[in-house]
Amino acid sequence: MAALTTERLGDAVGAQVLGVDHDRLLDDPELPALIHDALEEHGALVFRGLHLDDTTQVAFSKRLGSVETSPRSDPPEIFRVTLDPAKNPSAAYLRGTFDWHIDGMTDDIPIMATILSAHAVAATGGETEFASSYAAYEDLSDDQKAYCEAQRVVHTFEAAQRLSNDDPTPEELARWRQRPSKEHPLVWHHQSGRKSLVLGATADHVVGFDPDESKALLADLLDRSTAPERIYRHEWAVGDTVIWDNRGVLHRACRYDPTSARDMHRCTLAGDEPVK
Repeated sequence: MAALTTERLGDAVGAQVLGVDHDRLLDDPELPALIHDALEEHGALVFRGLHLDDTTQVAFSKRLGSVETSPRSDPPEIFRVTLDPAKNPSAAYLRGTFDWHIDGMTDDIPIMATILSAHAVAATGGETEFASSYAAYEDLSDDQKAYCEAQRVVHTFEAAQRLSNDDPTPEELARWRQRPSKEHPLVWHHQSGRKSLVLGATADHVVGFDPDESKALLADLLDRSTAPERIYRHEWAVGDTVIWDNRGVLHRACRYDPTSARDMHRCTLAGDEPVK
């Protein structure tokens, strides 16, 4: 089997992939399995300077798994991550990406992974940070692990949106609440046998806790999980592509000017593993 050459970027998450060009992305029959193995090991993979066009990004993504689509996107497999409403009608909601989160926590089955390519970057800010939720669980004491495994958490779209908009209009609140809430265990038992903490912006409250106790527990666990020494921060250059394992990695965008030209093109790999 051909090797995949990587260089570690962070102690707990992140590695750069070397020696992969467009031809190998599309033609190497062994590459998808190698990338999945590397994602399992490193959580996030950085490919510098690939300069993928949408057609190539979609074709590559489909080699890795089932790609989600949106009828409002063109092509339907590409979602544009930009704060420019002329380029993305849902731009206002993307302000919620400035807080640590795991995508799809209000869905029955969260997404597997994200492939994000930089077409334009912010002059300042706009980096993407990653932190391993696998490592967050593994670094707990045995007593803390047992305590966390006994808890369940309700996730809501509203909880995430309130972090960037704490005074919504009645219309905004109604739209947020159209998304149903979802209850998940605090600890995700993965099919691989690994375990991770399920945290982030959508985590509204711990079931059975009073509000202050719930807030304190979730904040403490998130602070531990995203301590500076645990983070890999990717400073984007045009042409970079990053893939991360959504099931075991928290992520967030660093704040940037809303009028920035920052434009990221995203493919989303559908998940096949419920949180349990």
